[in-house]
Amino acid sequence: MQFLDISLPELVALGEQRHEAYKNAKPFASTWFDDFFNKEALKKVLSEFPELGQPGKDEVFYANPNEVKHASKGEYKFGPTTREFMHFLNSQPFLEFLQNLTGIEETLVPDPYFEGGGCHQIKTGGFLKVHVDFHKHKMMNLDRRVNVLVYLNEDWDEAWGGHFELWEKDMSKCVTRIAPFFNRMAIFSTTDFSWHGHPDALACPPDRSRKSLALYYYTNGRPDSEVSEANRKRITTTFAARKGQDSAKMTAFNGMVNLANDLLPPIIVKGIKKFRNN
Repeated sequence: MQFLDISLPELVALGEQRHEAYKNAKPFASTWFDDFFNKEALKKVLSEFPELGQPGKDEVFYANPNEVKHASKGEYKFGPTTREFMHFLNSQPFLEFLQNLTGIEETLVPDPYFEGGGCHQIKTGGFLKVHVDFHKHKMMNLDRRVNVLVYLNEDWDEAWGGHFELWEKDMSKCVTRIAPFFNRMAIFSTTDFSWHGHPDALACPPDRSRKSLALYYYTNGRPDSEVSEANRKRITTTFAARKGQDSAKMTAFNGMVNLANDLLPPIIVKGIKKFRNN
């Protein structure tokens, strides 16, 4: 299926054209594109989006003070068009587009396992507090560098919330809010200070939900300036409470998780990561 309305060489060139804006974006390297993909192809992907809500071997439900959301595991929940689309987003032309857009010098590597990625769904009342992502892929031991989010929400009312927020490095304020409109793609570089999330409870009607596809890209090695030595091998997400807005329960929960990351062997930390998921 044709997923773009432009040629592959034009896609690669587009990355070069948008590089300076991406690099200089506030609060950190990021951008978004509207109507990026062929509309009819993406509607087919949306029609295949699974109704998540039965945690098992191929999906997970996160329910804790930091997040209430559903996600697929691997690609077994993908329909045929979705699988083709996700494989396209892991293909050479799209990787070259990302390489040019971000300016990352190390060679980008896709994630065929979709670790933490795939189909994401947040239902009424759900949220994802402000955080920075895990830095190491637990199976490939590669460094996470870029996130791509493709939103699948037709006729989305901004009053329902669900905005993707990018926060200052010191967590002092939200700088950029991106509504999760259909056929909008957000891209950003992941570091120790790329704070982001969907922190406020979703207020959509019960028959609607916030749907997205998430893909993450990696390199073998990264600049020392992007991640502290203490966090370089971190395989769990780091959450932070917003001052005066998030609960003491969230702060206590994060303190426990962070302490475990600092003191416990990696194999136990992996067990704690699994415990997060109901």
